[in-house]
Amino acid sequence: MFNTHVLSALERVPRELFVPQPFANRAFENAALPIGCGQTISQPLVVGLMTQALALTDRHKVLEIGTGSGYQTAVLARLCRRVYTVERHGPLLAEAQDRLARLGIRNVVAREGDGYRGWPEQAPFERILVTAAAPDIPRTLVEHLAVGGLMVLPVGEEDGLQHVVRVRRYATHIQTETLFPVRFVPMVEGLPPRVEGEVVHYDLDDDALEVPVLSSLS
Repeated sequence: MFNTHVLSALERVPRELFVPQPFANRAFENAALPIGCGQTISQPLVVGLMTQALALTDRHKVLEIGTGSGYQTAVLARLCRRVYTVERHGPLLAEAQDRLARLGIRNVVAREGDGYRGWPEQAPFERILVTAAAPDIPRTLVEHLAVGGLMVLPVGEEDGLQHVVRVRRYATHIQTETLFPVRFVPMVEGLPPRVEGEVVHYDLDDDALEVPVLSSLS
């Protein structure tokens, strides 16, 4: 299902490092797991499929919206020149940066921010990956794409049908391709309130929110 480059990148990123301790015994499951702040770590299958859809090379500059645990970030970093990643939850970002440093990954630049605003100072990007579901394709992020560039993101309402969509930008228009159905946490505009000394809490009863419809992939 995956090309050798994507498979190698997945094998070189130890998922157990990115799974919170309360869920350590589930690190090797092909399942999305809570990471705190209402977010999840994506299941390896979805990470692989979305990464492969980007058609990455080691020359690409990539924008990731939604750092989360840093797992997807690490996989991207194994395949491209540089990753610029944006996360709206400061505590999650700090934990992700620590994990990336422990793996010796040095081609990632991270910042806390609103994903809907992207990273205009570094645009354009050859590739963009969004790890939360937007109700529509964000215009600002399309404008961040280089001509000929690709963006992969889940699109759909939080409680409705969502699909991973691939967007290719041309000089005068974009072309979209629907890839597979999935359920992701919603992409939220703005930043959450800051709390001094805030730590990440995990809901041990929380069901993972990301559920790909695997039967449609055959």
